[in-house]
Amino acid sequence: MNQSCPREFVVLAERLADAAGDVVRQYFRQPLDIADKPDETPVTQADREAETRMREMIAQELPGHGVVGEEHGSDRADAEFVWVLDPIDGTKAFISGVPVFGTLIALLRAGRPVLGVIDHPALRERWVGAAGQPTRMNGAAVRVAPRGDLEDAVLWTTSPHMFDGDPPAAAAYARLRDSVRFVHYGGECYQYGMLASGFIDIVVEDDMSAYDYCALVPVVQGAGGIITDWQGGALGIQSGGKVLAAASAALHGAARRILDA
Repeated sequence: MNQSCPREFVVLAERLADAAGDVVRQYFRQPLDIADKPDETPVTQADREAETRMREMIAQELPGHGVVGEEHGSDRADAEFVWVLDPIDGTKAFISGVPVFGTLIALLRAGRPVLGVIDHPALRERWVGAAGQPTRMNGAAVRVAPRGDLEDAVLWTTSPHMFDGDPPAAAAYARLRDSVRFVHYGGECYQYGMLASGFIDIVVEDDMSAYDYCALVPVVQGAGGIITDWQGGALGIQSGGKVLAAASAALHGAARRILDA
């Protein structure tokens, strides 16, 4: 399989992000109708409309491609090329008026991410990663910048409550948390952009879905970082919910050893 990502797919991905951002910004910090999904997570009309807009564009331009979306399910998920969409990653932040929510857009080929966009509509900051190309943030190439040893590392996690339903994972996370310089919470997908841009060193999370992590993979890898599951396995559409990203192979390995202890 060709490891590069066709330029026309990258262009379309950015257009999808533009379109989703136009929808989302109309609703940000405005009165919202908020519903609860079966998993008790919130959803708004902004989530649904943004995903609908992106799916319409994909169907018009690449009708042979599949789509998997958080809000509207799967269509041709067995196709060679499949788009994986999360219109608002961090809906709770969005509802709360906090601008670190993002739109995640991934393109998978044969089940593996080859293109990823992390777009922050309120901040107008965007990371684009594509196989065979360096990751770019707002058009400028970015690179990870590991600080060195694990004891010097900055660790981010969206919430410590991610681990509440899995006691062994919670214990493993606590060991890692106690081994780094300091921890920050609440980044949503923004933390992976910060890792790619050289500001933080490690992200560890649990209970993730494919639309939460697929777009992150090309962004982190294209910036020189490492992103896998907790066992070091490659992330794809069928991976589990545990994600570990690090700014260097050494940090990734050190974190894995603690998580596996």
